[in-house]
Amino acid sequence: MTSESITESESLYHDLEKMSVRQLLESIHEEDRKVLPAVQRTIPQIEKLVEQVVERMQQGGRLFYVGAGTSGRLGILDASEIPPTYGVGHGLVIGMIAGGDQAIRKAVEAAEDNEELGWQDLQTYQIQKLDTVVGIAASGRTPYVIGAVRKAREHGMLTACVTNNPGSELARQVDLPIEAIVGPEFVSGSTRMKSGTSQKLILNMITTSLMIKLGKVKGNKMVNMQLTNQKLIVRGTRMIMDELGYDESTARRLLLTHGSVNKVLEAEKGK
Repeated sequence: MTSESITESESLYHDLEKMSVRQLLESIHEEDRKVLPAVQRTIPQIEKLVEQVVERMQQGGRLFYVGAGTSGRLGILDASEIPPTYGVGHGLVIGMIAGGDQAIRKAVEAAEDNEELGWQDLQTYQIQKLDTVVGIAASGRTPYVIGAVRKAREHGMLTACVTNNPGSELARQVDLPIEAIVGPEFVSGSTRMKSGTSQKLILNMITTSLMIKLGKVKGNKMVNMQLTNQKLIVRGTRMIMDELGYDESTARRLLLTHGSVNKVLEAEKGK
């Protein structure tokens, strides 16, 4: 087996249609157990990326995820959850998928095969040198993603990738390759499974660490979260009660007045 073929190689399991439901579930779970050690081995590379992105964001830089198919959707998912969770603008972490937003739900034919399109899509955001571009592709050979990171690197931006094949073309085109080698998929070539799981974990690690280092978490609390529903208002009220010792009514009133837990803490401790 060549390194380039791992994500497309044949499953270690055969005659899946003959398995019982229990056998299928236990076998899938057994394969999933291989994901965490693979992700753990990438931590030194993730660390290098996060440390550099923090510095760049402190100077006004942004983080872009570029992917196609499952990888693109995972990047958009991670990016879309950052504003409500940490109270930052929607332009700080941006997810892009080959084929545009319509491809989130339905594949856009041949979009991922266009090597020029990724860079064209990045340019619509007035991308600049302090920005970071992370290409996501299980195979490491998606033209849309490779073209985007190659051009970004040529223009002086920090580039990285999250992939599931070692020594891929994508990895060769970036400053910081993150390669989570999870092995063949349970269903041959179905990279929405282990590969996708590893990508989701890594993206969680990247953005969560970034937000903590940028001061969006206090202790272990999301003190800058947006108050978009009653559940979050209740959570924020409890944070204020725990931190300041106020009763529920006072804490809730202050939260709704100031708009975030962090603003309440700053206002009350500044008295």
